[in-house]
Amino acid sequence: MLVVENGTILRGPELTPQRKNLVIEDGIIKEITDERVPSGERIDASKLMVCPALVNSHVHIGDSVALDVGDGRPLEDIVRPPNGLKHRILESSPPGMLMEAMRNSARDMITHGIGSFIDYREGGPEGVELLREAIGDLPISGIILGRDPVVFDQEASRAEIRRRVRGVLRVSDGFAPSGMGEITDETASIIVEECERAGKIASIHVAEHRESQRRSLEDTGMSEVERALNAGFKLLVHLTNPVRGDLELVRESGASVVLCPRSNGALSSGIPPIRRMHELGINLLLGTDNLMFNSPDMLREMEYTLKVTRGCARRYFPPVEVLRMATSNTSAFTGTGVIEEGFPADLILVEMLSGDPYLSIINRTESKNIIYLIIKGKLVKR
Repeated sequence: MLVVENGTILRGPELTPQRKNLVIEDGIIKEITDERVPSGERIDASKLMVCPALVNSHVHIGDSVALDVGDGRPLEDIVRPPNGLKHRILESSPPGMLMEAMRNSARDMITHGIGSFIDYREGGPEGVELLREAIGDLPISGIILGRDPVVFDQEASRAEIRRRVRGVLRVSDGFAPSGMGEITDETASIIVEECERAGKIASIHVAEHRESQRRSLEDTGMSEVERALNAGFKLLVHLTNPVRGDLELVRESGASVVLCPRSNGALSSGIPPIRRMHELGINLLLGTDNLMFNSPDMLREMEYTLKVTRGCARRYFPPVEVLRMATSNTSAFTGTGVIEEGFPADLILVEMLSGDPYLSIINRTESKNIIYLIIKGKLVKR
């Protein structure tokens, strides 16, 4: 048993500050109480905040083999499959080099208080297994969504697509093709059907840039967002450039959206209408996206998100909502991100650097201010 005493706990889905004692047993939050609990192992958190460990909900960790490559080139030249710059680099990189790059990036995430991440992994089943091997002995949870190049093949039969998608799902936590611009609507529906049958996540990039939206409208009469929702995807990534009606469709569908503002800014793709999505009640998550352009640091991502949202909207945006994007809003997909009895004990204990608990984390916290990281109830050395 581990007891965290007298900390300011950001409790529940709303991250409500409460001065409480936290009891951890078998990796789970067993009790949150005002009472003193006898225990041989305890942490005095009287000067600390207890926050859920951060979640990076969208990252391409394999791309860390090509840091800062391709800056200034058009987005499609860099990341459009199957022949984008990143895909050529990934295919030509030896497995040992890929593993070391991914492992270093996972360590970097741990250092910055990240307890879990959702990765979008190229390379079919072998790519998924390579990432699992790379992080196998590290104290971080990787939710790995795989891919297979068969989805780009216009000549592939429905049966072959199903077979290959099932092959990825046997070793992964879900399937995540790059975008609706690279696959047919029929293929998209097959992917979602197979993910639902396996009880796994189906995710896809949509509306990352205007050109992809324009092509989709010209070719199909529908936006990328509309097509993805029609196929049944429930986890959309980017939504930087919605067209009229897209956001309302997302709200009606109940789908969640992973925002990646730093990546969108780096690639000159625009900034997603975050305030409008929030006003519509869309569940928003946050990720750092491609490691070619960004560090996987969610502290930097949150600060950028808060300030660019206020700047673009020219209005106040609550900092607690940004922190929720990196913690409690992810719980349906990760099972973590919430400090409540029965949830996994994935926590960061951070110094209180200002009188506002949310701004203290978003604006001021650096790795050095994270005093303890607890993953599955165990203290982690960073």
